[in-house]
Amino acid sequence: MESNKILSMESRAPALKVRDWVRGEPLASFQPGKLYILEFCGTTCDGCERAMLNLIELQESYKDSGVEVVTVAAHESAASSDEARGKLDAWLAKFPELNFPVAFDDTGAMNTLWMEPSFSIVIPRLFVIDRDGYIAFIGHPDKLHDVLPHLLDGTWRTSAQAKATESERIAKDEPKARKHELNKPIRDKFCAAWEIGDWKTALAAVEEGIALDPNDPDWRESHVVLLHHGMRDMETCLAVLWQFVREAIDRGDERWLFKAMIQVTDPEIGCRSLPSAERFAMGEVLSEHILALDLAQCNLPASQLFPKVARHYYEIGNKDRAVELLELALKSLEGHGAKERPQLDLLQTLANYKGETVCSGDVCVVPRTNISTGATPKAETKNLDERGALE
Repeated sequence: MESNKILSMESRAPALKVRDWVRGEPLASFQPGKLYILEFCGTTCDGCERAMLNLIELQESYKDSGVEVVTVAAHESAASSDEARGKLDAWLAKFPELNFPVAFDDTGAMNTLWMEPSFSIVIPRLFVIDRDGYIAFIGHPDKLHDVLPHLLDGTWRTSAQAKATESERIAKDEPKARKHELNKPIRDKFCAAWEIGDWKTALAAVEEGIALDPNDPDWRESHVVLLHHGMRDMETCLAVLWQFVREAIDRGDERWLFKAMIQVTDPEIGCRSLPSAERFAMGEVLSEHILALDLAQCNLPASQLFPKVARHYYEIGNKDRAVELLELALKSLEGHGAKERPQLDLLQTLANYKGETVCSGDVCVVPRTNISTGATPKAETKNLDERGALE
């Protein structure tokens, strides 16, 4: 990937060049003596809503410690700047307790200055600028929890752990960024064809993507989504999904298994129109292999993997096993604070499955009766480019 100067830990923080500030006081530059948490977010990315809620809590907790949170929406997809801004305004209305500034940029400047030089291709993406104006951390918001105390006391950037973490990030993200650049024109063709219902062109783009990178599960996922939600070719979709499942099992890779399981079980973006017996058979073999993974060697945690397996067991009527897996997922998050979004989501699902109020500490949730029946939101089709990559 051709880029400007590489942006990494120890780099001076680039400038903030945005089109407009849509919430809070505009931030012209990073001031010495303050610790800034800059996050790139968006209205349709997986995890961005949870990340925003966590940042609201973080800003409240550390407001007296010289910490300032700021977010930038630089990845909105819309026909015009005004439409993109409107989508962002509507999304931000979900956060009435918003306590930090939010910027909007559709000029490409923030991507050029921050995302591309740091090999960042997915959002949410977080940058920490320390009190001396240097980049101290780049990564997924979920990674911030463990390093924040060291960032606050100024010991992180010069530590051996920080240098090792940064080297690992670059080694992982640089090849992904290069691959993303090769995939981008094909993905753009696919998304444009999807928007107008040109299924022939969309299918050609998927086949081109698979040929370019046969090791990428995102293109396999897009193939299934296209056949099921776009072309409505259920016979071919069933065959392609089985192929996806078998390859995921053969590879034993958690991302492949996870994405195949989403297509088998998810009530919104999965293949709910396929025969239940076929989906249950796929879910059974995928569950077996996911539960056999060595989680210590996985990039995906139990809190993400187990709920997908739990949904399968709940669907086939094994509620006890579903509840057990959700409780294991919750246990894996102990120490992260019961009021954070991942725990709340798991607690809500657990309450739904048990049909009773469940509590964790002083947080209790009641079951909801309006559990999704499988409608496919239009928004899901607009984010096929960013849905795939997981930290």
